[in-house]
Amino acid sequence: MEFGVFAQLFVPQFERDRDPRAEHRRIFRNVEIAKTADQNAFKYVWCPQHHFLDEYSHMPGPEAFLAFCAAQTERVHLGSAIFNITPPVNKPVRVAENVALLDHLTNNRFEFGTGRGSSSTEVLGFDIASVDETKDMWRETIREIPKMWKDEVYSYEGRHFRVPERKIFPCPHGPAHPAMWVAGGSPGTFTEAGEMGLGVFCFALGKPSQMEPLLRAYKDAIGGATPVGDYVNDNIMGVTNMLCMEDRNKAFEVASNMGMNYYSSLAYHWLDNVPRPKDLPEWPTKIPEPTPEQVEYLSSEGFVAIGDPDDCARSVQRWVDLGFDQLTFSPTTNTLPTETVVASMELFGREVIPRFDTDPVHSTTRYREAATGETLPGVVEGFDVV
Repeated sequence: MEFGVFAQLFVPQFERDRDPRAEHRRIFRNVEIAKTADQNAFKYVWCPQHHFLDEYSHMPGPEAFLAFCAAQTERVHLGSAIFNITPPVNKPVRVAENVALLDHLTNNRFEFGTGRGSSSTEVLGFDIASVDETKDMWRETIREIPKMWKDEVYSYEGRHFRVPERKIFPCPHGPAHPAMWVAGGSPGTFTEAGEMGLGVFCFALGKPSQMEPLLRAYKDAIGGATPVGDYVNDNIMGVTNMLCMEDRNKAFEVASNMGMNYYSSLAYHWLDNVPRPKDLPEWPTKIPEPTPEQVEYLSSEGFVAIGDPDDCARSVQRWVDLGFDQLTFSPTTNTLPTETVVASMELFGREVIPRFDTDPVHSTTRYREAATGETLPGVVEGFDVV
């Protein structure tokens, strides 16, 4: 099991009401979280692409944010979760160029996560007639982008985009290309991801055991994958909340007041693809925050990883037992002080991660190197042209 964090750029309105620079502070809070991950045994930092989703996420450009983070970090992999690769939102050639450039700027630490948008507010904002159209757009684009990374003339005439004969630069840094992923939430998407050899972000909400059909669909399919890229990325990533403290009761108390359900309310408000529980209040009415006792129960069932290191480890074990390969936390989607979040990550990195991840090499690096039998070049010393 590997571990990551999500730099979501959640910017609650009540912070902006009292601080006109709240958005700016939140941006650099996310950078601080990335640096903390790099220094504390987390292997991945993920960043979304969202548009028009007030409060929920003010992160429109993962390529800009992650390039900045690359200069602040040394070891952690930096990934888009996701790049929206539907042509009206991002021209496929521009995506291919940016991914290859990020592969250089990060010294092979970039992870290419893809998707088609998670909200009709986003999709319709880019003059796409219907959310239904985006599935075919994604399918068409995901198969073409790896072809653009070859050092040869590329051309394409398709339904949703066209490219005249051109050579596209730069090529990725070293053998093959960054690991490829897709966001998913239904068995059909997980099956398709497996068939294409893509890693999958499991953005379904709920108890880990409820996601078993999704994992089974993926693992059944990936054994016979025909990868759209150079290799199979056999990886399932789950997402949940984490707060690790020495005092478990304090952790439950703090978590009951950190705005977990405020953020969940925003997710249900903005994201059309998230199934809505029965009797969910309509925004702007928020889901009530849990009591400390409810937080303890949620952690014991694996919904969240909250408590002392042993509590967190027991929660993580539930995800391991189901077959998840990576667990990513959302330390910036709350209202806690940055120093509390950093201390939690440091304790988790020191006391929990070593129980599950003892491999110093990222799984995606191993897949990429195995595809060609070559070692990734990483940092190339010197800048003189030879």
